[in-house]
Amino acid sequence: MSNSLRIALVDPNDQTRNDLKQILSGIGDAWLESDCSRYEFFVGLVNQSRPDIAIVGIDSDAEKAIYLIQQINRESPETSILVASAKTDGQLILRTIRAGALEYLPVPVDPEELSTAIKRVRRQRPAIEGEESKECEVIAIAGANGGVGTTSVAVNLGCALAQEPDHSVALLDLDLALGDADVFLDLVPEYTLADVVQNVNRLDIQLLRKSMTKHETGLFLLPRPVDLLEAEMIAEDSLIKVIDLMKLSFTHLIIDLSKSYNALDKAAMEAASRILLLSQLDLPCLRNAVRVLMNFEDSDDLKSKVEIVVNRTGFEAGQISLRKARETLNHEIFAQIPNDFRTMVDVRNNGVPLVTQSPKSAIAQSFRRLAKSLEPSSDGLVIAPIDDDQHVKGWKKFWPGIQH
Repeated sequence: MSNSLRIALVDPNDQTRNDLKQILSGIGDAWLESDCSRYEFFVGLVNQSRPDIAIVGIDSDAEKAIYLIQQINRESPETSILVASAKTDGQLILRTIRAGALEYLPVPVDPEELSTAIKRVRRQRPAIEGEESKECEVIAIAGANGGVGTTSVAVNLGCALAQEPDHSVALLDLDLALGDADVFLDLVPEYTLADVVQNVNRLDIQLLRKSMTKHETGLFLLPRPVDLLEAEMIAEDSLIKVIDLMKLSFTHLIIDLSKSYNALDKAAMEAASRILLLSQLDLPCLRNAVRVLMNFEDSDDLKSKVEIVVNRTGFEAGQISLRKARETLNHEIFAQIPNDFRTMVDVRNNGVPLVTQSPKSAIAQSFRRLAKSLEPSSDGLVIAPIDDDQHVKGWKKFWPGIQH
């Protein structure tokens, strides 16, 4: 779904426009980004959003529609144009093709025919674009224990990523019972994930963005439901549709998972490109991190995505060493976030992220480094590997009852 083609639709006829919207909602490799009822407004919409495909219903005014097709072809040549019409006049068909349309679809539009036309456009696009579009980086934040700081990391990482001018970043709070990302950002959202899921079948990119709350750092938030009963109504397939649309809408998506590792968390992790597993250098956290990694052993897809991030390093003198943690987990440590209790208390109580509250602090700088390490071109922040080749496969020794 992340490779879906973005579609803009114009048709002054409400009936045919709604029929097309209904058909498009059932086509898996296409997403209706916007629809318009006025020809004169559509060129500006296309120039602004640059959809992959523009569908033009021409029967309300064929002359205006043909002129519109010419404008789109001239001003947004990367947008492929499909025409929908109940008219079968050969001269009209020829005029629309000469104006720049790639396909002429008879109305009422057959869903299979429209799907096939979209697939033909997809096959042609590499030759048109000359390059692949950039994929959204989806980062799931998982915790090895309650209170390990997943929401702090999700919020401050999201704000750090949003500082880059070419980034568009969203945060999805998937801790449906006790999530508090809105509190960390001092936001009072008008809509929640439950509201978006209830309207998922008519959701488009514009409606999605209107349903999210934008923080002054540029980070967009889609919070957990207010009512606990609403959380029970969120199904996996609806969540995936929302995530897929968010992947089309943003360059980065941060998902703050719950601590229960339930079906929704698993679906989100499967949709993610990276899973940051947060731990601290203490026995309960490392023990649970081992459990999580053990459960990922049966899934190469999940296992290959996991990066270990150690939070609150230097919290106390009795912490387990990084070397011992690596041996225990049999996994490299991707990044460390230093402990700064006083700063983080101020950040939480004030509802202000680190990049705003304390931008020069060591902990804020660690989030900037983490953000840069997650860029596709980065080599990451992985701490140097252990020199001792004789160390044991740590987690099997560490977890009692496992047969070696």
